[in-house]
Amino acid sequence: MTKVLFDTSVFVAALVKPHPAHARAFPWLRKAKSGEFSLIVSAHTLAELYAVLTTLPVSPRISPDIAWRLIQEDVINIAEITALSAADYKTVIKKLKDDGFSGGIIYDALICATAVKAGAETLLTLNSADFKRLPQAEGLDIVEP
Repeated sequence: MTKVLFDTSVFVAALVKPHPAHARAFPWLRKAKSGEFSLIVSAHTLAELYAVLTTLPVSPRISPDIAWRLIQEDVINIAEITALSAADYKTVIKKLKDDGFSGGIIYDALICATAVKAGAETLLTLNSADFKRLPQAEGLDIVEP
Protein backbone atom coordinates (compact mmCIF):
# COMPACT_ATOMS: atom_id res chain seq x y z
CA MET A 1 0.00 0.00 0.00
CA THR A 2 1.23 3.49 -0.80
CA LYS A 3 2.57 5.47 2.14
CA VAL A 4 1.88 9.21 2.28
CA LEU A 5 3.42 11.53 4.86
CA PHE A 6 1.38 14.66 5.64
CA ASP A 7 3.25 17.83 6.53
CA THR A 8 1.80 19.89 9.39
CA SER A 9 0.44 22.42 6.88
CA VAL A 10 -1.87 19.79 5.39
CA PHE A 11 -3.22 18.66 8.74
CA VAL A 12 -3.96 22.25 9.78
CA ALA A 13 -5.78 22.96 6.51
CA ALA A 14 -7.72 19.69 6.66
CA LEU A 15 -8.81 20.14 10.28
CA VAL A 16 -9.71 23.85 10.23
CA LYS A 17 -12.71 24.64 8.00
CA PRO A 18 -11.98 28.38 7.63
CA HIS A 19 -8.45 27.63 6.38
CA PRO A 20 -8.07 28.79 2.74
CA ALA A 21 -6.75 25.36 1.68
CA HIS A 22 -9.36 23.31 3.59
CA ALA A 23 -11.25 22.24 0.45
CA ARG A 24 -7.99 20.92 -1.06
CA ALA A 25 -6.61 19.21 2.07
CA PHE A 26 -9.72 17.66 3.62
CA PRO A 27 -10.29 15.09 0.83
CA TRP A 28 -6.78 13.72 1.47
CA LEU A 29 -7.59 13.23 5.14
CA ARG A 30 -10.85 11.54 4.20
CA LYS A 31 -8.93 9.17 1.86
CA ALA A 32 -6.46 8.37 4.65
CA LYS A 33 -9.33 7.57 7.01
CA SER A 34 -10.93 5.27 4.43
CA GLY A 35 -7.65 3.38 4.01
CA GLU A 36 -6.88 4.39 0.42
CA PHE A 37 -3.25 4.76 1.51
CA SER A 38 -1.18 4.44 4.68
CA LEU A 39 -0.89 7.75 6.47
CA ILE A 40 2.50 8.57 7.96
CA VAL A 41 3.08 11.37 10.45
CA SER A 42 6.27 12.64 12.00
CA ALA A 43 6.29 12.64 15.80
CA HIS A 44 7.50 16.24 15.52
CA THR A 45 4.37 17.09 13.52
CA LEU A 46 2.16 16.06 16.44
CA ALA A 47 3.77 18.72 18.64
CA GLU A 48 3.77 21.33 15.89
CA LEU A 49 0.12 20.62 15.06
CA TYR A 50 -0.90 21.05 18.71
CA ALA A 51 1.01 24.36 18.90
CA VAL A 52 -0.54 25.70 15.70
CA LEU A 53 -4.10 24.59 16.45
CA THR A 54 -4.08 26.12 19.95
CA THR A 55 -2.73 29.48 18.74
CA LEU A 56 -4.51 29.81 15.40
CA PRO A 57 -6.38 33.11 15.10
CA VAL A 58 -9.81 31.60 14.46
CA SER A 59 -13.09 32.27 16.19
CA PRO A 60 -13.97 30.47 18.31
CA ARG A 61 -10.44 29.63 19.45
CA ILE A 62 -9.39 26.00 19.43
CA SER A 63 -9.00 24.98 23.05
CA PRO A 64 -6.32 22.54 24.19
CA ASP A 65 -9.06 19.92 24.75
CA ILE A 66 -10.44 20.30 21.23
CA ALA A 67 -6.93 20.35 19.71
CA TRP A 68 -6.11 17.10 21.51
CA ARG A 69 -9.36 15.49 20.36
CA LEU A 70 -8.70 16.49 16.74
CA ILE A 71 -5.14 15.18 16.88
CA GLN A 72 -6.17 11.95 18.53
CA GLU A 73 -9.17 11.20 16.29
CA ASP A 74 -7.86 12.51 12.97
CA VAL A 75 -4.14 11.77 13.25
CA ILE A 76 -3.04 9.41 16.02
CA ASN A 77 -5.88 6.92 15.53
CA ILE A 78 -5.28 6.55 11.78
CA ALA A 79 -1.57 7.24 11.20
CA GLU A 80 1.72 5.45 11.62
CA ILE A 81 3.81 7.77 13.80
CA THR A 82 7.50 7.83 12.93
CA ALA A 83 10.15 9.47 15.09
CA LEU A 84 13.70 10.40 14.25
CA SER A 85 16.52 9.33 16.54
CA ALA A 86 19.23 11.59 17.92
CA ALA A 87 21.56 10.14 15.27
CA ASP A 88 19.01 11.03 12.56
CA TYR A 89 18.95 14.65 13.77
CA LYS A 90 22.75 14.84 13.65
CA THR A 91 22.80 13.41 10.13
CA VAL A 92 20.16 15.85 8.87
CA ILE A 93 21.91 18.88 10.40
CA LYS A 94 25.30 17.83 9.00
CA LYS A 95 23.77 17.29 5.55
CA LEU A 96 22.24 20.77 5.64
CA LYS A 97 25.60 22.23 6.66
CA ASP A 98 27.38 20.33 3.89
CA ASP A 99 24.82 21.58 1.34
CA GLY A 100 25.03 25.20 2.57
CA PHE A 101 21.51 25.47 3.97
CA SER A 102 20.69 27.48 7.08
CA GLY A 103 17.69 28.61 9.08
CA GLY A 104 14.17 27.24 9.14
CA ILE A 105 14.75 24.81 6.28
CA ILE A 106 15.84 22.43 9.04
CA TYR A 107 12.21 21.68 9.84
CA ASP A 108 11.41 20.67 6.26
CA ALA A 109 14.59 18.59 6.15
CA LEU A 110 13.51 16.75 9.30
CA ILE A 111 10.11 16.04 7.74
CA CYS A 112 11.85 14.71 4.59
CA ALA A 113 14.09 12.50 6.72
CA THR A 114 11.02 11.15 8.51
CA ALA A 115 9.30 10.39 5.21
CA VAL A 116 12.37 8.51 3.98
CA LYS A 117 12.75 6.63 7.29
CA ALA A 118 9.09 5.55 7.16
CA GLY A 119 9.33 4.43 3.53
CA ALA A 120 6.82 7.01 2.29
CA GLU A 121 6.53 7.47 -1.46
CA THR A 122 4.68 10.77 -1.23
CA LEU A 123 5.10 13.86 0.95
CA LEU A 124 1.94 15.99 0.97
CA THR A 125 2.49 19.66 1.81
CA LEU A 126 1.18 23.14 1.08
CA ASN A 127 4.81 24.28 0.73
CA SER A 128 6.16 22.08 -2.08
CA ALA A 129 8.81 24.55 -3.27
CA ASP A 130 10.44 24.52 0.18
CA PHE A 131 10.75 20.74 0.13
CA LYS A 132 11.75 20.35 -3.52
CA ARG A 133 14.94 22.36 -3.00
CA LEU A 134 16.24 19.81 -0.50
CA PRO A 135 18.49 17.01 -1.76
CA GLN A 136 16.91 14.81 0.96
CA ALA A 137 13.64 15.02 -0.97
CA GLU A 138 15.09 13.22 -3.99
CA GLY A 139 13.04 10.13 -4.66
CA LEU A 140 9.99 11.48 -2.82
CA ASP A 141 6.95 12.61 -4.77
CA ILE A 142 6.33 16.08 -3.31
CA VAL A 143 2.65 16.89 -3.84
CA GLU A 144 0.36 19.78 -2.98
CA PRO A 145 -3.28 18.96 -2.31
